This record gives sequence, C-alpha cells and structure tokens, in this order.
Amino acid sequence: MFPMHILRRSLLCASATAMLGACAGNRAPIEDRPGHDSMFIVLGEGGTPVARVITRAAVCPDIRIDGADFTMNLRARADTLPLRATKSAPEDSKPSAFPVLTCEKVVPPGSKNVMIEGNMLPLLPATVNRIVVIGDTGCRIKKADNAAQACNDAAKYPFAAVAAHAAAWKPDLVVHVGDYLYRENACPEGNPGCAGSPWGYGWDAWRADFFRPGESLLRAAPWVMVRGNHESCARGGQGWWRLMDPRPLLPGRDCVVAANDDNGDYSDPYAVPLGSGAQIIVFDSSNTSGGAIKPGDLREIKYADMYRKIDLLSQQASYNIAADHHPIFGFAAKAGGKLAPGNGGLQSVWGQQNPDFAPPRIDMMLSGHVHVWEQASFAGRQPSQFIAGFSGTQEDTVPLPEQLPQGESPAPGAIVEHFSSWVGGFGFMTMERRGKDRWDVKVWNVAGQQVNACRVEGRKSVCDKAQVPPDKS
Repeated sequence: MFPMHILRRSLLCASATAMLGACAGNRAPIEDRPGHDSMFIVLGEGGTPVARVITRAAVCPDIRIDGADFTMNLRARADTLPLRATKSAPEDSKPSAFPVLTCEKVVPPGSKNVMIEGNMLPLLPATVNRIVVIGDTGCRIKKADNAAQACNDAAKYPFAAVAAHAAAWKPDLVVHVGDYLYRENACPEGNPGCAGSPWGYGWDAWRADFFRPGESLLRAAPWVMVRGNHESCARGGQGWWRLMDPRPLLPGRDCVVAANDDNGDYSDPYAVPLGSGAQIIVFDSSNTSGGAIKPGDLREIKYADMYRKIDLLSQQASYNIAADHHPIFGFAAKAGGKLAPGNGGLQSVWGQQNPDFAPPRIDMMLSGHVHVWEQASFAGRQPSQFIAGFSGTQEDTVPLPEQLPQGESPAPGAIVEHFSSWVGGFGFMTMERRGKDRWDVKVWNVAGQQVNACRVEGRKSVCDKAQVPPDKS
C-alpha cells in the first residue's frame, strides 16, 4: 500500500477536475502553460535521452542542459496531413491535423540537469531500480467493433488516475508497451459517454487519449515507448513518428504516403541500459498478424532480421528484458471458455530461428495487446511473460480461467509452470530490482491498491495469486 498522504493526494487526482492540477504538483495544467502542450524525455538507442516538447508556440523553446542554453530542433512543423487509407472506411476517416510543433534535443551522455522554461525534466539514473509498466491506455471508440467507451466518465476511462498513482510510486523509468490512440472514429450520435470526444489520428485525439491524461507520469520519469498495432501506418502511425519514436523523423518513414508503408511500418530494435548488467531491448511488432505469416511475405523477412538483431543486442548484457506490444507467450480468452495462444505471426517467423521462439538470452518479456494483466512462467527455457494491457482502454469482456486447462500452451512446446492473471479492472504494474537477476513485480488497481505480487529470478517467475496448471501426476 502507498503511504496515506500519497493515497489521499492520488484519490483527489482521480477526478477529471483535479487531475491536471493537483497531480502535477506545483506545475500549471498544460492548457494554462503558455504555448506548450507536453514536455517529456523519451529514451532511444543505447538509452540516449531525447527531450521533446509539443508546442502551440510559433518557434521551438530553448533548453538548458547543465547550465548551458540551446535552441531545441524542429522535428515536425505544424501541418494537416492529407487523408490516406486507414483501417476505417473513408467516410469514417479524416485528414490528420497537427496544429503544433514537435521540438526535440538529444541530451548529451553524462548530463545532470535538463530544464525547459523552469521545468526540470527527469533523466535516467545509472542504475534503474524502479520501473512502471503500463499499456493500452487510450479510450476505445471504433465503429467497426461497435465500441464506444465512455471517455467522459473518469471511472470508465481512468487512465488519468492510473497515471497519477503510477507517478506517485516515483519510478526511475516508465515503459509503455503500446497502443496509445484508440479514438479512431466519431462518437455515435446520442451517446453521452463519449459525446464531444476528439477522434481520428490528429493531435486533438492524441492529446485527449494520451498526453493530457498521462501528463503527471510523463513528467515523473523518462520513458521507453513501445509501438503497438494502433500506431501502425494505417492507424496512428503519423502521430507515432511525429510525437513518440525516439529516432529521427525521415520522409518515407513517416506514414504520410501509404505507398511507403513497407518502410514506415518497421524499425530496428534497440537497447536501453538499466545498469548492473541489465537492459531492455525494445522492438516493433506493430504490423505483425494474428496468424502465421506466409513464406515470402515482407513481414517474414523483417521479423527474421529483427530476431537476429535482438539476439545480437542481447550479447551486451547479462540480463535481458524484451519489450514489444504483441505477447508471444501469453493467452487471450475467447468466448466459450477457449484460449487464444500467443502471437501467431511472430511465432511463425521466430520459431524458424529457435524452437523456444525467443532469442536464448532473453529472460523476461513485457507486452500489452491483451486488455488484462497476466504472467506466465515456463518449465523450459522460454522467458517469463508479463502482459500489462490494462491501463485505460476498454477491458476484455471474457476473463481468463481460474485454472488453465490441461495441456494448454501459448506456444508450441512451452509448458506453463506458473500462471496468474487479473481481470478485476484497470491498473499498472511495477518492477523493483532485488538483485542481479531478481525483480519484485507488483500489480496495482486504479485506486493505487496492490492486488498481486510476483517474484522474478532469472527467467522464472511466480505470483502470490496464481492460477496453477492442473497436476499432471
């Protein structure tokens, strides 16, 4: 449990009116700060911190690094991008308007203080001991699925409260495992739950779905931002490249022209050092498929190359955590009590590289996509899988079973030794380092109350509230 003074402050932050003021400490809410809508640190290759500002001002602001002033570089100018093919029908789509500048500055290694107009931005410590993991945070409005989450109700769309409680935990690092933008289509007429909501893939939807409710957490620690399928080029990819990805924004890799999607939908993995021999390897699974990828498909070539690059990156550390959006070793529940296994697209390609479906030095995997919290550990050499897709978007309606059916496996040959899930609501996950290869994992609900605890040692994990596979004896 959090100390009472933190809980009282966080509960105040759960209301829509308090979230943008009280949760931000002494800072003014973003709409009251002149010109700037968001400022944060995203970590790139080798853990390089990139300071970002999203601003309505006419020019990029100055940034002070260890007492020296610099002008931030313009990453993306204000623009309205032409309508392109999306996952939605043309009549349910619109051009993406970004009436803001995206400004950035790569922070030199070894820097101690980064400040923008009096606002201190957090940097990664040499040894990362406290990590928050969240995922699938946007408010789901999608015509094709007849989905209209009540974005106007803080109880039914509680990402702001989740972010405030996670910030109060005082992490060294935040890992978002993908799917930031869910307001894809207009709210159905006459629906008060989402009436007036921004929609589409422009800045107004990004701001409502992520930057505004997540502000307290964006300012609490540097971020690792993982790309989800909602950030593929046919969905929110334009915003992903303009706002989120730590690498340079390049023409042809920006999802603006659909003919370039074979470039914009893929990116190389990279590692973020955590100190004491550990690192997180971030990889982009945004364009994978649910089923097996056919031989000769571009995705087969891209994901096989990705496997090899992750394997090479893993040689840099003695303990490796891989972070992507689609779980390879997790389950999703289906109607009728059936379970869907891990991502078939990645399995079909990675299984050709390794029968254990993951590079051999990967010890833990962090993913989202399934709208629950979930943990699985295996009798073989597969890494522990954690899923944290429960931080804001509409939850999965079918719960995972209390006991796994005999022989159920998320991937061929992966024998489940320990399994746990929580489908009791929204929340976030924390990881606290306890040794060279040991972590304490805790699960917190939307009120900041602990609902489960797990221990990770090497590639094995076990949780207090376990759903134990049936005895095979």
